[in-house]
Amino acid sequence: MSKERVLTGIRPTGFLHLGNYFGATRNFLQMQQAYDCYVFVADWHSLTTHPDTKELQNSVRRVVAENIACGLNPDEITLYVQSDVPEISELYLYLNMLAYKGELEKTTTFKEKVRQHPDNVNAGLLTYPVLQAADILIHRAGKVPVGKDQEQHLEMARNFAQRFNFRYGGGEEILPEPQAFNYSGGELIKILSLDGNGKMSKSENAMNTIYLCDEADLLRKKIMKAKTDQGPAEPYSQKPDYIENLFTLMKLVSSHDTVAKFEADYNNSSTGNVVIRYGDMKKQLAEDMVNFLQPIREKTNELLNNPEALGKVMQAGKDKARASAAETIRMVREAVGVKYY
Repeated sequence: MSKERVLTGIRPTGFLHLGNYFGATRNFLQMQQAYDCYVFVADWHSLTTHPDTKELQNSVRRVVAENIACGLNPDEITLYVQSDVPEISELYLYLNMLAYKGELEKTTTFKEKVRQHPDNVNAGLLTYPVLQAADILIHRAGKVPVGKDQEQHLEMARNFAQRFNFRYGGGEEILPEPQAFNYSGGELIKILSLDGNGKMSKSENAMNTIYLCDEADLLRKKIMKAKTDQGPAEPYSQKPDYIENLFTLMKLVSSHDTVAKFEADYNNSSTGNVVIRYGDMKKQLAEDMVNFLQPIREKTNELLNNPEALGKVMQAGKDKARASAAETIRMVREAVGVKYY
């Protein structure tokens, strides 16, 4: 019995961080056993807002290495780079004929990017949802894990598939309509920046973000500088977001007994009787975080220091992805009528 196909992409802009791992990567580690998983590095997408490509090659290789180091198995999934699959760009062209300027200009992400990059409002930025649809439809993926910010794009991908099938399919479903997939192997985890202001970021607030490949001393420095306060005013007080975030991090990497000890200290604290010692808590958290991330950092560096082996992995992913994409393009060309001999 064939497995359902799931697809997701990662932009190579900045290093992967703890939020990426517990928000997406960890789920894929579990999904790769049960589904036919396609994971790609979205280097073309990155060009819409990062036109300077001096670091692109290093960024792409690092993203591939980090995902393998986290546990993605390139023998079980299809892990590839977007630009290694030219069939995507051909499907992108056909879908652009089915996309309308007005609907593209109304997308939330386009309007946000225009505000953020007013001097770089390029056609690629406008047609970003079309390329994203091509990424999905080229492999005829049925499921796509998406967050709230990408739901509109997935709806547009369904619309493009519908239009293609209506115009060229003659009643046949050439391009299946992808569905949102909210897979979770456990409780949804929200990890904040260490200063308590918003989520961790791949490319901003570096000292407030825990990257998967941070060196041990840097990890300790970041965690020791994490925002705290004077302690709760009364026992069993509700934790502020930035304190709750420290406990969230501790629950991810520390033992149950360690977490329970500091939870009890917090709940038994009050003004004039502050039992919780945030300095001790952060020291313990730092050491546990170092131990948790050390295997990922070491495996990433091992892969990056062996470009030949990493290249073979990327070539194998390219071959698998192109085999799938070529079959879709064959069907698409026949449906459109651009097969002449």
